[in-house]
Amino acid sequence: QVQLVESGGGLVQAGGSLRVSCVASGYTFSNYAMSWFRQAPGKEREFVATISWDGGSTRYADSVKERFTISRDNAKNTVFLQISSLKPEDTAVYYCAAGRRGYWPPLGYDYWGQGTQVTVSS
Repeated sequence: QVQLVESGGGLVQAGGSLRVSCVASGYTFSNYAMSWFRQAPGKEREFVATISWDGGSTRYADSVKERFTISRDNAKNTVFLQISSLKPEDTAVYYCAAGRRGYWPPLGYDYWGQGTQVTVSS
């Protein structure tokens, strides 16, 4: 059974930092690119960042590329998203997803987590 479990969300003041994590199980994690998405209240889910299966390539949404860093630890089946200089507009549920196997950049997603809430106070 495939599972993606996010954690690390919470309430943070503007300007602060946070690292969210996603632990995968039930499939060969190192064969898949991984991505982070977010969905703010009343808005559609949007792409945030993606990382190749070996961690050698990354891509970011323009709105976050100076402040967000995606990384992964294949030995621990975990992908991370480090968020710095948080802004109130970063408030959202953050989701991890496993890209369709064999594609870089991902052309679709095979598995999704349930999300972790990040709330930034001004």
